[in-house]
Amino acid sequence: MIRFEHATKRHPDGTTAVEDLSFEVGEGEVVALVGPSGCGKTTTMTMVNRLTEPTSGRVLLDGRDVAGQDPVLLRRRIGYVIQQVGLLPHRTVLDNAATVPRLLGRSKRESRERAAELLDLVGLDPAVYGHRWPHQLSGGQRQRVGVARALAADPPVLLMDEPFGAVDPVVRERLQKEFLELQRRMRRTVLFVTHDVGEAVRLGDRIAVYGRGRIEQLGTPAEVLGAPASPYVADFVGAGRTLGRLSVTGIAPEDLERPPVLRPEEDAARAAVRLAVEGARRAVVLGPGDTLEGWVPAAALSGDGNGSGDGAGGSVRDRLRPVKAAVPASATLEEAFGTMIRHDEGWVAVLDGKRFLGVLTPERLHGALRRPTAGGERVGG
Repeated sequence: MIRFEHATKRHPDGTTAVEDLSFEVGEGEVVALVGPSGCGKTTTMTMVNRLTEPTSGRVLLDGRDVAGQDPVLLRRRIGYVIQQVGLLPHRTVLDNAATVPRLLGRSKRESRERAAELLDLVGLDPAVYGHRWPHQLSGGQRQRVGVARALAADPPVLLMDEPFGAVDPVVRERLQKEFLELQRRMRRTVLFVTHDVGEAVRLGDRIAVYGRGRIEQLGTPAEVLGAPASPYVADFVGAGRTLGRLSVTGIAPEDLERPPVLRPEEDAARAAVRLAVEGARRAVVLGPGDTLEGWVPAAALSGDGNGSGDGAGGSVRDRLRPVKAAVPASATLEEAFGTMIRHDEGWVAVLDGKRFLGVLTPERLHGALRRPTAGGERVGG
């Protein structure tokens, strides 16, 4: 959708803002541009909507060079969200959100209907907030209006420049969650500028880590955190990058242990002997189709169900205990670890629907974090 071909921007005083950038942003993809102030992130982004003109090279949008397009018409087809929002103070919230559709020639009624729809989508009831003025809103609410306004013309591309940087951490986290939900439903192509590595990891399908005017590494969050391309990237993403990988690393089949399996109808005493021979302290209990029905400690099988050692007899079903710590196979290591801690368990069951796949233990989780990660792509130069 967006392609940079050897794009360079040099200022009249000779300083280079960005140099020889060549990379693509796929349709429906979020690429987060992260780096220190003055490294060229915003310059890169504003070359897409021609607020900045490249000195050399090209920027293409949907296969067309933006340099050959009318800048005003181009900008009306690209959503643009900035940190300070830029709402018009003399217009109501509803009219602010309807600005771009009106500029594109839609009727006032149609524009307002679209604006109301988008306000509702970003969590602002148009009946409550539509007739308010910008100064009557909180910072987080103004950011929501800014996002609604950017989406009102149904643009295929969104440019977001530190959009959540001016609000407190609690509101920022809420806005990030709302952005992810919006993106899941709308699948826009997004360039997202931030200086916050955590935000880039959370929101980006890929991350571009900037040095001075150059991209030092472009890759998925797992690649950037797990295999920094240079000492600079390693230093920038920080010493906590291993922990950060928890949030972007999925559970692989090789991460799982397969404990002994019992069936509900098995004789408890015989099951106890089998576990003793295997040296196992516990077993999972699976029903038809390997559905997880529970687990049982070895000590409970030879006793009365309480591990006392008295009252042998009965079936495994009589000794069954519920599994409290379980996650879907699609969970991240962070979600699995959090579930383990929340339930104060030494393992977490991993399920495909209701089918049992295995258990993730702290030792296996540690091994998953040490698993080699493919390096990210170097861009430019």
